[in-house]
Amino acid sequence: MAETKKIKTALVSVFHKDGLDELLKKLNEEGVKFLSTGGTQAFIESLGYECQAVESVTSYPSILGGRVKTLHPRIFGGILARRDNEGDLQQMAEYAIPEIDLVIVDLYPFEQTVASGASEADIIEKIDIGGISLIRAGAKNFKDVVIVPSKAEYPVLLDILNKKGATTDLADRKMFAERAFGVSSHYDTAIHEWFAK
Repeated sequence: MAETKKIKTALVSVFHKDGLDELLKKLNEEGVKFLSTGGTQAFIESLGYECQAVESVTSYPSILGGRVKTLHPRIFGGILARRDNEGDLQQMAEYAIPEIDLVIVDLYPFEQTVASGASEADIIEKIDIGGISLIRAGAKNFKDVVIVPSKAEYPVLLDILNKKGATTDLADRKMFAERAFGVSSHYDTAIHEWFAK
């Protein structure tokens, strides 16, 4: 298994778009293809970059008021597939699963929503399901995938891209995975504490 991996396709699913434009510009310059949903897709296209809709991969629209967008075997298969596993590669071919090499997520702002004094219904809707699942999947498969789990990590990836182009080594990906589990752990703790009150 090669330790250095090239980023060819990025799934971008973010709540906060600020700070993303510089990262997208560099990824686009490096020839990385974008895959996204809804508002993030519109934002990417507004910058003049091509962006494939997740719906065109899954053949499902965003459903249940946006609660289910990325949760699909073709998306999670593309993130979790082991690139050195013959069986995984055969199933990717069989089920038309695209390789996803980079996942960029910025979660729904749960803590900010609680702090704003929002209603319980609004707070519940800010419990991110797809995003947290994407973070965990990308981090689990760090041998093959780069996971950027929050906007705080955009500059970290940008620095790597500026130094190495659209390639990462195993240490880079493991570092992002560690930070990703830090983000998911903090997020779930905040949700748990809210429920415990």
